[in-house]
Amino acid sequence: MLKRSFLFVLALSCIAFVSEAQMQIHMGATTSVTANVLLDDGLKSDPRYNASYTVNTAPIGFHFGWDIGKKFGLQLESILSNQDQIFEIVNAAEQAIGERKLDMKYLQMPLMMKFMGGGGSGVRGNFNIGPQLSVLLDAVESVQHDGGTFTMPDDPNFELPPGAVDNGDGTYTAPAMPSTDVYTKAAGDFANTQFQIAAAFGLDIDLSKHLFLTTQVRMNYSITDMRNQDVFDAIANGSAQDVVSSSANVAIGAQIGLHFVFGKTRSFKNKE
Repeated sequence: MLKRSFLFVLALSCIAFVSEAQMQIHMGATTSVTANVLLDDGLKSDPRYNASYTVNTAPIGFHFGWDIGKKFGLQLESILSNQDQIFEIVNAAEQAIGERKLDMKYLQMPLMMKFMGGGGSGVRGNFNIGPQLSVLLDAVESVQHDGGTFTMPDDPNFELPPGAVDNGDGTYTAPAMPSTDVYTKAAGDFANTQFQIAAAFGLDIDLSKHLFLTTQVRMNYSITDMRNQDVFDAIANGSAQDVVSSSANVAIGAQIGLHFVFGKTRSFKNKE
């Protein structure tokens, strides 16, 4: 009997504490678009490669949040993210002759600290920051060369690519080379996990008593390298010919989400 009374008093105290602290639980789904940037000094410094950027999707993400008060909360997310980057391959005459492409897919799991505007209005600003674990689902880094007729560069040391023919008029014709995989997840060339820092800022917009919309600009920056150390060791000892070096993976994008509140959204609660 005494034990039951103690548990009852404890439960009432917890309810009172939650009410006083204005704690709130919410969950929802998100979608976003991102631009991926690979900060690799080896590829960046090599004149054969020009970085170009593509917009990719993080088509679905799930969110569980716990607002401890009006100004601070925690949220755990799970996001399926596609991250690509293309490096244009150029010859000595600065003509585009192909591309080097990284095609990666991650499951990102950030744990974010959320700092919010403390007012009771229907639109509130927020800033989020925290650690992120990214689990690699698939990755392929490939190289492909275009076929065609190209201008002969003004370089006495220039050597024709394999299979190319000197046309004798200052041009050469080279055959197309199909896409060839350089590094893959299946071969163990990429790290299975990356640790990153994630940050975002945006707006929470109340739509109804139990629904609010989020719009954010987000950024992820990797602390650990996307490739395995074995790749760098192979390049260093001469068993692999490449120019890649240690790199940081950066993704910048925009996210929108719809969230259900267990209770009432702040502005509707404030009105009542």
